[in-house]
Amino acid sequence: MSPTTNQPINRQFRLAERPQGVPTAGVWDYVEEPARSPDEGEMLVKVEYISLDPAMRGWMNARKSYIEPVGIGEVMRAGAVGEVLDSKADGFAPGDKVYGVLGVQTHATVPARGIHKIDATLAPIQRYLGALGMPGMTAYFGLLDIGRPEPGQTVVVSGAAGAVGSLVGQIAKIKGCRAIGIAGGPDKCRWVVEQLGFDGCIDYKSEDVYQSLKQHCPDGVDVYFDNVGGDILDAVLRLLAMRARIVICGAISQYNNLDQVRGPANYMSLLVYRARMEGFVVLDYAQQYSRGVAEIAKWIGEGKLIVKEDIRDNFERFPEIFGMLFKGDNLGKLIMKP
Repeated sequence: MSPTTNQPINRQFRLAERPQGVPTAGVWDYVEEPARSPDEGEMLVKVEYISLDPAMRGWMNARKSYIEPVGIGEVMRAGAVGEVLDSKADGFAPGDKVYGVLGVQTHATVPARGIHKIDATLAPIQRYLGALGMPGMTAYFGLLDIGRPEPGQTVVVSGAAGAVGSLVGQIAKIKGCRAIGIAGGPDKCRWVVEQLGFDGCIDYKSEDVYQSLKQHCPDGVDVYFDNVGGDILDAVLRLLAMRARIVICGAISQYNNLDQVRGPANYMSLLVYRARMEGFVVLDYAQQYSRGVAEIAKWIGEGKLIVKEDIRDNFERFPEIFGMLFKGDNLGKLIMKP
């Protein structure tokens, strides 16, 4: 169906070229056009909050991965929440609050497949992009199913002040573990310890990570939840406890290294300590999300888990706001409000 003149104007960012290294504003085209009316089985959603995640950088590369790359000329892929304005899809009506891959745009016309209603009475809708959304599910299933921490063990997490890492450490504490974070800068480390309740936090910008880990983890690292890769992963591998588990969630330090992605140099520690390193993709747990959402919502309600959303305005500044992820400028879950 062709656009009609009374449709709202859809502002969007489309991928214009594959980035080399850190994405700059020039890799996207900013476009304004009337939103398309929904066809049968589709709905028109006014986007209210857009999730900005490190994984988006990987989706821009034309290489084999767990999901097809964003095509040149396509709207930049992103999870988002919003309100249904018009619907020709069974089970959805105007006024419904929904979550899905709506893209970096202000009005999304999308098929109902993959769109989920959310309960706006349970929590603010932006929380479904953080603790009750993909980051929360990543922390929950990655730590508990892959890491399998046991009471009294030491859990180390990098990116500890980010959307996933901040939850991982808190869940570890709930499960009776010691939680040691790695983050960038004294303010983030202070927040992680004083507000989130971690047992310690290492400032990788000013400390020797290996030496600090030795002090914080005298009996070794039982579970390492890795969000950054590179030098920090190597430092942790030198300090594993026997039968340690390393959870490979991401490697943000390597996402912009297209030609020479650096792997772990100290991987032989896996043999010495009979350890296990395992990657995972949270989409594999989609059928279990309801369990994770229910438990995380319960912990938030009981005051056992603190969430932080870093919400930024000004849609036209998307490239700059997205770049905050690679500078470590965000605290908690980075979200953009159109």
